[in-house]
Amino acid sequence: MTFCITTAAQQAKKAAVITANLSADKKNRILRDIATSLRNNTTTIMIANAQDLANAQAENMDAAMQDRLMLDADRIEAIAVAVEQIAAQPEVVGAISELQTMPSGIQVGQMRIPLGVIGMIYESRPNVTIDAAALCFKAGNAVILRGGKEALHSNMALAQCLHEVFDANGIDRAAVTVIPDPDRAIMNTMLTLHESIDLIIPRGGEGLIRFVSTHSQIPVIQHFKGVCHLYIDEFADADKAIAILENGKTQRTSVCNSLETVLIHHAVAATLLPRIALMFAQHQVKVHACPESLPYFADLPDVQLATDADWAAEYLAMEIAVRVVDNFDAGVAHIQAYNSGHTEVIVSEDKAHQQAFLQQINSAVVMVNASSRFSDGGELGLGAEIGISTSKLHAYGPMGAQSLTTQKFVVFGDGQIRT
Repeated sequence: MTFCITTAAQQAKKAAVITANLSADKKNRILRDIATSLRNNTTTIMIANAQDLANAQAENMDAAMQDRLMLDADRIEAIAVAVEQIAAQPEVVGAISELQTMPSGIQVGQMRIPLGVIGMIYESRPNVTIDAAALCFKAGNAVILRGGKEALHSNMALAQCLHEVFDANGIDRAAVTVIPDPDRAIMNTMLTLHESIDLIIPRGGEGLIRFVSTHSQIPVIQHFKGVCHLYIDEFADADKAIAILENGKTQRTSVCNSLETVLIHHAVAATLLPRIALMFAQHQVKVHACPESLPYFADLPDVQLATDADWAAEYLAMEIAVRVVDNFDAGVAHIQAYNSGHTEVIVSEDKAHQQAFLQQINSAVVMVNASSRFSDGGELGLGAEIGISTSKLHAYGPMGAQSLTTQKFVVFGDGQIRT
């Protein structure tokens, strides 16, 4: 049967009316059942994922994308745990806040309500299928998920887990639609369906984000690339700095919260750069070095002089740009010039510099003395994330269930009339 995105969107809009009114207990019970279904179907999911990985290898997909694509038992278990964490979180739909009494005697507050139908367009990472579905469902929305062709088998296996649980609980499958056809024309049509879809969230490479932002007739929250910076201050603890740099760059390079540029205050450069060079050599990190730092990396097998393009690069590989800066202000200025709005870190023991960094850097996540790898919904208490918003709209940074709601005004009166 040919898939029709227009019909699917209309069905999702009807399903969204039902999901918006489900009780918290029922939603949470269904989410726990989804976690169980994922565990029970681990082998089936891994078999489907193996098909996608074989295709990726045959097409010479780069290593970072293959890492994002891969699902093993540990990663499936982590996805299931994230769903359980989402279920355990407080209910957001229907919560009333900021209730206050006006001079007229009426009480005015704001109530959290679902957004409606979310359209998610993403590449490679099949875990997004479950994260997005669970978060949207928790927030009372319906969601349409358009993954990339490279993860089609994995996504459909995950969708089957969701739909088995929905069927058992009397929930319309249209509450979570996983598009079974990677035809780009379907995505193009999807971006025009403003009468059925309330929000589009693209998550993937720069080309995808720009295409969706340009062509969508529906509001878009961008989840742009992660050009994440580490600034090592003159007042940094050297051991903390090395550990945070090593973790941020080398633990997992294919993710958007990995470090892409390290900035080092010139006062500590001569002390720290030899240690950094040794650590990079151990991990076989390719270095793009500024003229001042270049001599320290002379013994590395893969080092070159940095160009202007390197300061804005998202490598997603064992690769990094290194720059020595004259002072704190120069470090901040570099980040302000080249950041993508994702995550920035300062290592410093100086409270004034910590506070100034927090105030002057306006990326979605700003950290003091902690690894950029913590810039993740699960690590920041959201259970999971639908992505990390780099759009300064109602949601900025990792988006959990609350970010998938909006607010309406509610008014309580006792017969008051306006005079």
